[in-house]
Amino acid sequence: MRIVVGTKNAHKVLELQRILEGLIRGIALEPSPEDSPVEDGDTFSANALIKARSAFAATGHPAIADDSGLEVRALEGRPGIFSARYAETGLDADNTAKVLAEMAGVEDRAAAFVCAAALVHDGGEVVIEKRWEGSLAHHPAGSGGFGYDPVFIPEGYSVTSAELTAEQKDELSHRGQAFRALAPAIGALG
Repeated sequence: MRIVVGTKNAHKVLELQRILEGLIRGIALEPSPEDSPVEDGDTFSANALIKARSAFAATGHPAIADDSGLEVRALEGRPGIFSARYAETGLDADNTAKVLAEMAGVEDRAAAFVCAAALVHDGGEVVIEKRWEGSLAHHPAGSGGFGYDPVFIPEGYSVTSAELTAEQKDELSHRGQAFRALAPAIGALG
């Protein structure tokens, strides 16, 4: 089954392939050939749909996309939907450094990763949103994952998500939860 992913982020395509291949026989994910659309939605769900709709319109094939980010309670939910472009450069290390600088001296480190997973096909649209609760570390640790993984400590763990194995992260993460929940709708297309 050929599914287009509304992203050019190779890390994300690989992660989604790992999550879905055990749930949907014969699934083959490919990145969208089109440049990223303008994400001007005001929620994770709205932005996920924008990306999935764009990939579907460009290819005519069923498309999935996600919009995800980090919400920090002490920062009133920031960086939120602006997580990927929170720092001026938009680089992962700079985004992480900005959040850590804003959290300097703050005791309440509660945070959550949020993921909205969207599916768009000629028969309709589905969006599912999930959260991965945890807290912010004081310093980056680990070399796995991407984005804010080196500073996010999942609830019940003492290591960052960048220190988990890929399999552990897929099982626990916001993206893993959302796409496992979306898998029956994707599988029904085959």
